[in-house]
Amino acid sequence: MVMDKVKWIIEKGVYPYMEKRRGNLIRQKTAELKSDQHLTSVESNEIRKKKLQDLLLHCIESVPAYEEYRSLEEVIKADPFSALRKFPILTKSTFKESFSSYLSREADSNALIENYTGGSTSEPVKFYMDRHTVEYYEAARWRGLSWWGITQGSRSVMLWGNPLELNKYEAKKYSLKERWLKNRIIIPAYSIRAEEMEGYIRTIRRFSPEYVYGYASALTIFSELMLDKGLALGFDLKAVVSTAETLHDFQREIIETAFGCPVVNEYGARDGGIIAYQCREGSMHISAENTVVEVVDPVTFEPMSAGESGILLTTDLNNFVMPRLRYRIGDRAALSERSCPCGMVLPVMEKIDGREDDMFVTIDGKYIHGHAFNHLSRRTRSVRKFQIVQESPSYASLSIVTEAGFEQNEIDEFIEKARHLLPGTKIDVNIVEDIPISGSGKHRYTIRNFPLR
Repeated sequence: MVMDKVKWIIEKGVYPYMEKRRGNLIRQKTAELKSDQHLTSVESNEIRKKKLQDLLLHCIESVPAYEEYRSLEEVIKADPFSALRKFPILTKSTFKESFSSYLSREADSNALIENYTGGSTSEPVKFYMDRHTVEYYEAARWRGLSWWGITQGSRSVMLWGNPLELNKYEAKKYSLKERWLKNRIIIPAYSIRAEEMEGYIRTIRRFSPEYVYGYASALTIFSELMLDKGLALGFDLKAVVSTAETLHDFQREIIETAFGCPVVNEYGARDGGIIAYQCREGSMHISAENTVVEVVDPVTFEPMSAGESGILLTTDLNNFVMPRLRYRIGDRAALSERSCPCGMVLPVMEKIDGREDDMFVTIDGKYIHGHAFNHLSRRTRSVRKFQIVQESPSYASLSIVTEAGFEQNEIDEFIEKARHLLPGTKIDVNIVEDIPISGSGKHRYTIRNFPLR
């Protein structure tokens, strides 16, 4: 096998440079997490206990939103897990309304990293992190990928979306950075065409990746088109990694048949990092060193028994600059008490009811990933929520909940860009007070009410 020179440069040159010159600790933290996964359950629990204790003590001393819970100090020192359940569940709307009160007084304003999430709730939320938090997010991903023989320099093809707001120069610069600093190329998930499948496959063959990474629904339609046209890669992949959406069993079967390799489920959130990763035995192991996961009843908010589905709450153990305790990210899940044959002590998720982005279809037969609409809304401050429902390739309806003090020109721009994604489709627009949640407890922002194919 010919040596991948770009992989060698990234792993022997780029990462050591970032570590020496910029203090990047991703590889160090990845090694730490890989070591932790082999600890005993008692040792692993002690690490989590100490990290949670430090976080909660920091919150009651330095985070305005949590200062009223200073009376819990002794409980936190004795049993931080019990103390955590005495804090309120935090919703996205509450967080947005009191945004500044969650920023730690000890946070260095020059070190804050601004980020946004829209996700399955279609409700964009701004939040802050720091490098320490981001590096642990990345470390959890690389640990999970390492279970499949994938490293930081491994060559990959992504079924993903380029940032829509880039001009031609910025798009070229972005592509070059992806290719030479991350060893990956992107096939746009926003515009998959059946008639271009042979070209896509030629591109993948020429690039010869170790793995393919993408949205579950985009990987599924891509795989269906491969099978319809009798196309195969002609070489072995280590894995296809599915992310950003719920991966259903039928989708896994289709993708595995088309690509001829295992399909690996990655579960995370932009505002929660990598929450769980699938091991070779098929278990979804929680990144327990990074986050405390709770599953509670949607009505009583009492803890659910193992195997029972409920509202998922996360507490990021690494974000001290803007902590969010018991944060409701908008998904449902079930936890498991079983141990995994792989031997790792990391706890297991039994079931994940995560985001489901629908693929849309234009009148000329192009497939558009629903995540494209989320990209449009993420930085449109005047759009609080939205939902677009496609009834046929020629008709859709768009409902918008505006923010208080919204600017009409921003709303008009959002509508125009949404129509641009579905050229020729008639889109009726309605400004509404609220959008009802789906049965999964989430606001589905894209819904297609007809068969994809």
